[in-house]
Amino acid sequence: MLNNTFLEGKTALITGGAKGIGGKITETFAQYGAAVAINYSGSEDAARELADKINAAGGKAVIYKCNVADFNAVKEMIDNVIKDFGKLDILVNNAGITKDNLMLRMGEDDFDRVIDVNLKGCFNCMKHVTRSMLKQKYGKIINISSVVGVHGNAGQVNYSASKAGIIGMTKSMAKEVGVKGICVNAIAPGFIETDMTEVLSEDVKSAIRQSIPMGKMGTVDDIAQTAAFLASSSADYITGQVIGVDGGMGM
Repeated sequence: MLNNTFLEGKTALITGGAKGIGGKITETFAQYGAAVAINYSGSEDAARELADKINAAGGKAVIYKCNVADFNAVKEMIDNVIKDFGKLDILVNNAGITKDNLMLRMGEDDFDRVIDVNLKGCFNCMKHVTRSMLKQKYGKIINISSVVGVHGNAGQVNYSASKAGIIGMTKSMAKEVGVKGICVNAIAPGFIETDMTEVLSEDVKSAIRQSIPMGKMGTVDDIAQTAAFLASSSADYITGQVIGVDGGMGM
């Protein structure tokens, strides 16, 4: 366990940071001393509840509504975060959606929407945060990819493409900005216990567990702790990496 001042003095923006994996990353960063900017699109109640919880505990949290697929709206959000907090040290690109279907049944809109939010949203945020991080000669960018971005998955052509694209952007960006003290890494979660997996039948969950060498699904805390490490000074010499948090699925 990292100590509770591990990220003290840092400011972090977490996209899709109101609930699920993003919510746990937000909460964990705040527990480790970071001031947090919580981006949300449709989960305003969850964002406010989480921000209130963090502020009541003595931390600092501000919420920002923004569709990360909107290039100009993202610029405005990041400008406001820097204005409100004075700086931005850490960006976690977590916002993402799924529109699963087999290729033969997948509509163009479902493909475009997933690419726009998951992949272009990641580009938009990195694009608009880079100038500030270059000026301060420091920054941590953590992109949430997926094991399916590495290995693919039937019924997820759009999602797999978006998550594979994130890996390519991560590695390319790391080569562009590493000399300026900015680290860019990706986390590739496997099957994680969330509201989305909770609705699966026990037979499906059993089959999933059997496909994982460790024999169990991961938790949102597994992802959050990895993100906290990458955001910290302990990971200052780690960049361009894809960290699989998947119980061995990626082997």
